Amino acid sequence: MSDLYTRLVAGVLFPFQERLKGHDTVRVRRAMEASQWWPRERIEALQLARLRRLLADAGAHVPYYRDLFARLGFDPRALHSLADLQALPFLTKPLIRAHRDALRADDAGRLARFNTGGSSGEPLIFYIGAERITHDVAAKWRATRWWEVDIGDREIVVWGSPIELGAQDRLRGLRDALMRTELLPAFEMSDERVDAFVARIRARRPAMLFGYPSAIGHIALHAERRGVRLDDLGVKVVFVTSERLYDHQRQSISRLFGCPVANGYGGRDAGFIAHECPAGGMHITAEDIVVEIVDAEGRVLPPGQAGEIVVTHLATRDYPFIRYRTGDVGVLDDALCACGRGLPLLKEIQGRSTDFVVAADGTVMHGLALIYVVRELPGVRAFKVVQESLALTRVYLVTGEGFDPAAVAAIEQGFRRRLGEGVTVQVERVAEIPAERSGKFRYIVSHVPATAGAAAPAAAEV
Repeated sequence: MSDLYTRLVAGVLFPFQERLKGHDTVRVRRAMEASQWWPRERIEALQLARLRRLLADAGAHVPYYRDLFARLGFDPRALHSLADLQALPFLTKPLIRAHRDALRADDAGRLARFNTGGSSGEPLIFYIGAERITHDVAAKWRATRWWEVDIGDREIVVWGSPIELGAQDRLRGLRDALMRTELLPAFEMSDERVDAFVARIRARRPAMLFGYPSAIGHIALHAERRGVRLDDLGVKVVFVTSERLYDHQRQSISRLFGCPVANGYGGRDAGFIAHECPAGGMHITAEDIVVEIVDAEGRVLPPGQAGEIVVTHLATRDYPFIRYRTGDVGVLDDALCACGRGLPLLKEIQGRSTDFVVAADGTVMHGLALIYVVRELPGVRAFKVVQESLALTRVYLVTGEGFDPAAVAAIEQGFRRRLGEGVTVQVERVAEIPAERSGKFRYIVSHVPATAGAAAPAAAEV
């Protein structure tokens, strides 16, 4: 049962903030909390109706899709089932890069610019409108409430994105204080820093934690080694996302915090795709998201077979994501969840794991600490970082127009600042970065075991 302050935040302060932003988040969340209990057929009917509207808007207002539909002779009004979506080609990261401006609706409102590293580290720039933001926030809010916590409950966020970390100005600090959320930067995991994180979590006594499973698991295992309990704080749930959640991570986090772990799946590009409920089902946000699983030739696979996750986000009329290839691998489930929700399920998600790297002095840090040194540089088309040993790290770059050769020295300096001044950083410009034997790209590979008391770090696969 939430306390009076939580009810004030969730019922008054947060809705007021969303209205100031022009977001209809409360109405959307309430609608989702009703539709989640609909039978599967009714949810699919809602998807089809929204898909028709999205495709009609795209054909009328988005230059890329207007031209594509004309070439294909595709008429959105002739859409009779979700399977008819297969008449359209996939949207890929290279296509977005090539047609970035043509994917913007000619009547789009204000758009937010986003940048993500992409599957091989190659930057992907795209735009998100208010409708998409509203629906993603509402979907996350709904999933949070499944676990009997709400906006306004005390929260610790263990995160490493420069978008969040760069936004810690005075206004953001005041907002976080009102919402009772606190950010712990996940980049550096030295013993001294993690000691401070553990102390802060104990002092804060949060109702929930949110962040990378690798980072939260590292903190929990560190506390155990120090003989510090975390299972007496009243934490109700640990939400994890952005990486593949391994069984050993779930078990150790749950044991050491004394609460369940809830997995989430999504991204800035694809949206809030799925979230785990207390009954264990990974529910797709089907009111907003149509998920297809495809094989290497692009053929749609039935439930139970593993393939690439392809997403159509139904709240993206300003900048449509239609049949977007995520690069992730997953499996659909045609079963119904024991919780009774009609939302479809992802049975398995593969290919989301972010690496730890280890500095020369033994400091363990998030792999993103190195990724962000490289991915924002102009002219970098793709990259791969291989930590061969504590003494040697290699960086492979695919560069294009706009790349400044002087950036090589900046990369070396930035890496040494994080890994140690005595570390050799070799930067090599290459024509291409081949995929792994699995067919996926890995942008961080570390051959140095992390001193986290757990398994050696796995490389990031996105």
